[in-house]
Amino acid sequence: MADWDLSVTVEELGSEAPALSISVTSDLHIGGVILKLVEKTQIKRDWSDHALWWEQKQQWLLRTSWTLEKCEIHADASLVFMPQHKPLRLGLPNGATVRLQACFSGPVFRTLLGICRILNIRHPEELSLLRPLEEKKKKKERDALDEVYDLTEVPLASVSQACLYNGMPAHFADSPQTEAVYRMLSVPQPAPAPELISKQYRAASVVDKAHINSRWLDSSRSLLQQGVQENGRLWLRFKYSTFYNLEPLYDAVRLAQLYEQARWAVLLEDVDCTEEEMMLFGALQYHISKRSLSEPQTVTSNAAMDDLETALLSLEVKLDGDSSRKPKRLTLKGYKQYWFKFQDTGISYFKSKEESVGEPIQQIHLKGCEVAPDVNVAGQKFLIRLLIPAPEGMTEVYLRCENEEQYAHWMAACRLASTGRSLADSSFQSEIQSIRSFLAMQKTHGNSSVPAADDAINPHSLVSPRYQKKYKAKQLTQRILEAYQNVAQLSWNDALLRFLQIWQALPDFGLSYVVVRFKGSRKDEVLGIAPNRLIRIDLGVGDVVRTWRYNNMRQWNVNWDIRQVAIEFDGNVNIAFSCVTADCKIVHEFIGGYIFMSTRTKEQGDALNQELFHKLTGGHEAL
Repeated sequence: MADWDLSVTVEELGSEAPALSISVTSDLHIGGVILKLVEKTQIKRDWSDHALWWEQKQQWLLRTSWTLEKCEIHADASLVFMPQHKPLRLGLPNGATVRLQACFSGPVFRTLLGICRILNIRHPEELSLLRPLEEKKKKKERDALDEVYDLTEVPLASVSQACLYNGMPAHFADSPQTEAVYRMLSVPQPAPAPELISKQYRAASVVDKAHINSRWLDSSRSLLQQGVQENGRLWLRFKYSTFYNLEPLYDAVRLAQLYEQARWAVLLEDVDCTEEEMMLFGALQYHISKRSLSEPQTVTSNAAMDDLETALLSLEVKLDGDSSRKPKRLTLKGYKQYWFKFQDTGISYFKSKEESVGEPIQQIHLKGCEVAPDVNVAGQKFLIRLLIPAPEGMTEVYLRCENEEQYAHWMAACRLASTGRSLADSSFQSEIQSIRSFLAMQKTHGNSSVPAADDAINPHSLVSPRYQKKYKAKQLTQRILEAYQNVAQLSWNDALLRFLQIWQALPDFGLSYVVVRFKGSRKDEVLGIAPNRLIRIDLGVGDVVRTWRYNNMRQWNVNWDIRQVAIEFDGNVNIAFSCVTADCKIVHEFIGGYIFMSTRTKEQGDALNQELFHKLTGGHEAL
């Protein structure tokens, strides 16, 4: 074969240096091209992390055994020889920025695994990277304000679970600087100033929330393929709202960052909550802040004690990632009184007690249904919301209880029945007690027993701007301290977990929105993507039109040419839509990602089936 010249830019030679020209043949493999380049630079260094990037095609040439002919590279190709790992600035849920080495050549999902190993975050499949919101400040001003925690010297760990040393991963125990970074990662930040809360971007509508979801990176393509450059800035966030197996001993960073994301979601009103719930969130923030100062978060590591403590924590503290979630709250209709009978895992209801010996008006089978609370203790509202699977979607039923004791019993019974357990189950009484405790947290005890106001408390830092405007500081302090009495005895970890539990029970928790156009429709609508279902929402009035559960899904396909998602459900129910505010790949990833999350089991432990995740979310790249 005839020789021809190939032009390659070598980053190590500097931006002003001309491209190197090397003589090649079409049957020369990529590895041979790299060898010729290294010899021509005459620079002695470790080149093992370097690879070729094809500028015109926006792709990495990572298969070193492939020839130039097979890669379809000709003399007009513009190649760059550069490191695969480069510095990246990451904005964390707590508002801090870390700078670390990230992989720019592999799929973003693999890059994320490396980032989470450095930061010591288990279950990285729950997170992803997204582009930050555009800030009005000039770049120089923004960079000057950002305090950046540097972790670029920390090597990429090859193990999935770091060894603890003095209560922290060994790579954080190397110096006082890295120890300070670990404290920043694993301990919640102080309450933000009210001015900072009011300056943050807040989505004013469901369409605004939909636009935010257009910023997620494609997990199947590399950072460089998506235009992210060296020292570029991205956000690291929890993307999938299913938080599996939270263990305070090993999940200090994961727990703290998840709390921060939940706290900002509440403060910026990303999720709707009642005034009672907001005061409870404020009380928990205040309590967590006090505990963070008084409780040391690092402990001396001892292998036997660590094992024992892990076992005890596993029994003692569990946060169910699939706790009650609800779509957008609808206007309640009038209620009729019936006589209800609970039997096995179903409910039957009759016109009266006397007629309960005959045929019921209706039987409701609860196994597999979704049970959600709708409670306001102060307003004496005790509702149980049931989402019951049906071929055409889901049927929604509300049960109204007369008082909290009746509510505790029926709510416990419904929760057990939804998992196929009857009232005879041994956990029935403990479930009732758990619900009573939750209700007790929302009660106030009158002014006589309210603790004295703490001078350190700035109540406007603990609530959203709506309540900052509604109440004066003294009034807010009173309300928050009343709620604080119900959580004052909680430990630091229990308070964090309780905050997350209440967050997960909010109506809009876990919903990611995309504006879509359904096939056959002439108007835009909103698709809500939840951990276990899809929700069709009327854009004009905000009402839920239809709900479809993933466990009734038979298959879903994406026509990548016309960018349309088609889904088939049981009962010959078919839907199709095109996406307006986001690429259909983002919707495809959400659906595939949530289905992947549902396959995780305790037997797997921390093992992650990367191949299955890629098959479910990869789209074109998975084929």
